[in-house]
Amino acid sequence: MIKKLWDFGWGLYKKHEEGFNYLIFGFLAFVLNYILYFVFADALSMHYMAATVISWVLTVVFAYWTNRTFVFKSQSKDISAVVKEFVSFIGARVATEVLEIVLMYVMVDLLAINDKISKLVCQTIVILANYVLSKIWIFKKSSPGSDD
Repeated sequence: MIKKLWDFGWGLYKKHEEGFNYLIFGFLAFVLNYILYFVFADALSMHYMAATVISWVLTVVFAYWTNRTFVFKSQSKDISAVVKEFVSFIGARVATEVLEIVLMYVMVDLLAINDKISKLVCQTIVILANYVLSKIWIFKKSSPGSDD
């Protein structure tokens, strides 16, 4: 019985490995971002915007490495391909960070929603947007004969 459950679970994981890995590492990035935000905003008494930006920068470094290595398993070895991938990753993350900052401003300053609750909502939206951008733009699989 346990072996059948294990086989079923393992088969399900292997079938949807990329999605599961993105959820795992996305969750870890979320936790890292949230913890860093609390450290900067509360422990160091930074303004919520500064805390948001600094926590984002540190989380993006973690996210690039985990997305490249464990989620999308990039095979790019050529330095120009890796640089293109990295620049695309950073560009997408900058776009979603701008989205997060705008949403945080609207939620905290205009709607007077608690900054911690706002951060949770914003992170959920950002994680989803990052997956879509990574899947269709940054780490897209090359088709045979393409230049990617």
